[in-house]
Amino acid sequence: MLLADMLAHPDFNKRMQAVAAPFRKKAGIPFSVHQAGIVVLDVEAAAASLEVQGFGPFMIAAATLPRWTERDAEGRFRGKMGVAYHDGVELELLEPGEGSDFYRRYVDPEGRPVIQHIGFLTHAVDEWAERLSKMGCPAWVRGRIGVGPLSVDFAYMDSIHETGTILEFIGYRFAGIPARPAASIIRTVAWLQMKTGKRCIDFG
Repeated sequence: MLLADMLAHPDFNKRMQAVAAPFRKKAGIPFSVHQAGIVVLDVEAAAASLEVQGFGPFMIAAATLPRWTERDAEGRFRGKMGVAYHDGVELELLEPGEGSDFYRRYVDPEGRPVIQHIGFLTHAVDEWAERLSKMGCPAWVRGRIGVGPLSVDFAYMDSIHETGTILEFIGYRFAGIPARPAASIIRTVAWLQMKTGKRCIDFG
């Protein structure tokens, strides 16, 4: 799915909620689509282009993930991402990164932003990953992002053959307590990045 095609729809949120709807109903997934995961060659360039069009601003960060398990094999991944909100949906820009071709294989030959996956928020990532695995959609990648007291666990499911896209379950915790992403904080940090000209926070 090309991001431009989805954004051109008069009701972006409704269009995103319709993605993989038959399978989501079949699997009993009760969550609304929280995130559109978008693969781009260059996060900062893509963010700047979208901001000129009136989307964003994007908070941009780079990090090496403390956990990256792909096809049950432990690995190491370093990447850069940009986050903003549009019509109630999180837009997550993702570069191909280093250590895996998981994102790289979805890079568009013409460099256009591609929606690689849709994400759902849940405090039961493991349970949902197991549930979909039993339905024939095994976990492709299990990972964790850690920034101070904040940790984000996620599971990308190999669901393309069933849904036409990758499904992701995402769980936030702050100091070990289940939490939700704070859109207002993300917007504030993004605004400060734009004002200061330091567009990327590198967490190492």
